[in-house]
Amino acid sequence: MRLLQIVVPVGKRDGVERVLSDNEVDYFLTDETSGRDYAALVFVPAGPEDVEALVDELRAIGIEREGYVTVGKLETVLSDRFERQQHDGPTNGSAVEETDGRIAREELRARAAAVAPITPNYVVFTVVSVIIATAGLLMNSAAVVVGSMVIAPLIGPAIAASVGSILDDDDLFRTSVKAQFVGLLIAVASAAAFAGLLRATVMPHADLHLVEQVAERINPGALALVVALGAGVAGAISLTSTTSVALVGVAIAVALIPPAATVGLGIAYGDLTAAVSAGVLVLINVLSINVASLGTLWFQGYRPEHWFAEQSARRAVARRAALLVAAVLVLSSVLVVTTINVSENTEFERTVAEITSETDARVLSTDVSYRMELFLRHPTTVTVRTVGGSTRTAAALRERIRTRTEQDVTVVVLRENGEVSTARPSRSSSTAEFARPNSPTVTAPGLDGRHLTAGVA
Repeated sequence: MRLLQIVVPVGKRDGVERVLSDNEVDYFLTDETSGRDYAALVFVPAGPEDVEALVDELRAIGIEREGYVTVGKLETVLSDRFERQQHDGPTNGSAVEETDGRIAREELRARAAAVAPITPNYVVFTVVSVIIATAGLLMNSAAVVVGSMVIAPLIGPAIAASVGSILDDDDLFRTSVKAQFVGLLIAVASAAAFAGLLRATVMPHADLHLVEQVAERINPGALALVVALGAGVAGAISLTSTTSVALVGVAIAVALIPPAATVGLGIAYGDLTAAVSAGVLVLINVLSINVASLGTLWFQGYRPEHWFAEQSARRAVARRAALLVAAVLVLSSVLVVTTINVSENTEFERTVAEITSETDARVLSTDVSYRMELFLRHPTTVTVRTVGGSTRTAAALRERIRTRTEQDVTVVVLRENGEVSTARPSRSSSTAEFARPNSPTVTAPGLDGRHLTAGVA
């Protein structure tokens, strides 16, 4: 519910009463006695879907130029008559159909303007959010990463920029775009500073590619685009309705905060692959959020209040939407490449599982290690834990994997008695190494740069 308070200038009282009567709304009018150039003060309780039509008609008779119209939230109305009017009024149904129950244009602008600027709280919440996300990524904790998104304030500028475009408000648009750019810059810088501190103290040799939460942002698939587009649509709808903006803001933070933290990690640890890959993901997500929110607001029917500004807004929206869509399509080619690579690796793992199941040993587990490159992952090592098997199992598996997948990888077989056999790629014939229980064990780099012993418990 909304409460309109109308300060009526002298000479406009009859016009205001006519507008309210024609719309068949209840109102309460009192004479203005302060001695200023106002004739009356009117209170109008109304539904959110009725406000825009009423404000437009009041603007048409000059209230905006000489008086005031304020719109506030109305929590409760104790009136049977008002309830009947809301449910049975002849104009209510058409108003809901015309506006889809959305809030008025003026209220949307006010809400967007309130969340668009760069404020101290915006900066503090961004810094705290990305530091928590960075810690969560290094801990490989999805719960901590999700928790960081709850306090991220990035939804405001992302949606407010679209509101500025739709309503032909250049000041709001510029303020919001600046806030988005500064917010992401602060996020990346904060993550890099925090990760740099960790690298200089407790985690000097962290291998980012071995952390699952980080690897997801280094090699994202095409579904990441779906997340960003959905977040943009949800964010726009939340701003135009009574849905909690803070709650929907988590969806937008999902698309921005963890990738920005990954960029900071890549910078701090000198990992160009992580920094560039996650940076491209951030760009794709922020552009997708903007284009999705822009389209949502347009299809909801929002337009500037003046007809002559609508043409200007239409051209601006079309131009900005075209630029955003073109940029998203170009950058999304990276996601297509990554998605194809992920599909190929999945097929490789399935084939390897089939091959290992055909050995004479009982297979306990099969793991595949990858080498991370820009937007791509390439299998390098297949580790098989078995009960039984011969000393030639690794060489045989490597040859069969190479034949069926055309991937020449290192194969390590760990037997239950502690014996380790390894077959590595070679330029000539396949080679195999066999290690007795007392010989050196196979090692793999750990998160902190030390080596983890590969063996069977």
